[in-house]
Amino acid sequence: MPTTAPSGLSADLYELTMAAGYLETQFEARATFELFVRSLPPRRNFLVAAGLEQALEFLETVRFSPEDITYLRHHPAFARISGKFFDYLEAFRFSGDVWALPEGTVCFPGEPLLRITAPIAEAQILETALLATVSFQTMIASKAARVAHAAGGRPVVEFGTRRAHGMESGVLAARAAYIGGCLGTSNVRAGQLFDIPTYGTQAHSWIMAHDTEEEAFTQFMDIFPRHSVLLLDTYDVRAALEKVIAARRKPRGVRLDSGDVVADSVWARQRLDEAGWGDVEIFISGELDEVRISSLLESGARVDTFGVGTSLSTSSDAPSLSVLYKLVEVERGGEVREAAKFSAAKVTYPGCKQIYREIDSRGMYAGDVIALEEEGMSSEPLLVPAMRAGKRVGPRLRLVELQKLCQLQLERLPPDLRALDTPVKPYPVRHSARLEALLEEVRKRVARTVGRS
Repeated sequence: MPTTAPSGLSADLYELTMAAGYLETQFEARATFELFVRSLPPRRNFLVAAGLEQALEFLETVRFSPEDITYLRHHPAFARISGKFFDYLEAFRFSGDVWALPEGTVCFPGEPLLRITAPIAEAQILETALLATVSFQTMIASKAARVAHAAGGRPVVEFGTRRAHGMESGVLAARAAYIGGCLGTSNVRAGQLFDIPTYGTQAHSWIMAHDTEEEAFTQFMDIFPRHSVLLLDTYDVRAALEKVIAARRKPRGVRLDSGDVVADSVWARQRLDEAGWGDVEIFISGELDEVRISSLLESGARVDTFGVGTSLSTSSDAPSLSVLYKLVEVERGGEVREAAKFSAAKVTYPGCKQIYREIDSRGMYAGDVIALEEEGMSSEPLLVPAMRAGKRVGPRLRLVELQKLCQLQLERLPPDLRALDTPVKPYPVRHSARLEALLEEVRKRVARTVGRS
């Protein structure tokens, strides 16, 4: 997506000061970090991994420009840092290995979405950008999966760029929403970049700019005879539809954006059918989310397509994920030392991990095991290699293939996990016995070192 190399300054200050510290103290080590979500947001039963493509693009192309380095040279935090750190930044390239969950994979708390092994200063600098990139799209794709489920097979179009937190967020939200199950987006830039189908209707301003609704509808259908979705609720929904029918110009669809959507959609469907226009779609938008969509359908609304904006592009009911990037292993001087965090309620597991998904006799997902990489369990491993020595490996799937992967995975989840309500029993995720034993071993080792300090 970016046309210029992303800046290495896309980082929190402490990432850069730690990197400088490693170089200044000649702390040479190869480190492994894992990126994962600590806990599910409220009313979420699963997550859908997304954002890997942009994360890999960042790793391939991130650079420190001369202007970036000049800025850091004059930053007070680096006043005592020697020139070798700035020389390091000038030559900076990602040289590490990446294992990741493919985009569209259904996943759960504690499971690594991304695992990076690289020289420790290098891996540290990347933390902030990777967290932001993977977290945002995973959040939106997960929301989109819920919205698509609530629509019950009816298409959903992502409409939220105008309410997104900036244009880049709007474009990437459209991408993630498509992976999660949306039919397409209103965002034309996202359509260009990612080959996502784009859709649009018309705004109230088009109707209001003309002297009459009849003129507005006629002019629009003259210009867009095969793509006219006419907005009915600028003044009076039922009067507007009668004008459309009276003109004997069949549009592709009609849109309801406000008012009593249930009653108006039922009436509109009846009138369209009476006119012999059974193939004219009814498109509903306006402050929709998965809960309202479910309620509208339960109340008998007649809908062919939903347009969902703010709640989708911002994941408004759960706008952030508790996503973490934690050190799990350090190799220094040929010696490997596993790392873990033990502060209250924030324990992390040590060691390079793999996720194994268990399948029941019906082919449904029965539970996941987070294990050490070398355990090699018989069930399906989920993490796959994405980069080696700073270069991509493996095929690049098209977005439509990622969407298909997501849908296939969602279909294999137990039905109560796909529902909008929180199930009585969450999806089972456990750590292997060897991983639990390693955690205890590291805990004892850390306790000894803390006791000596």
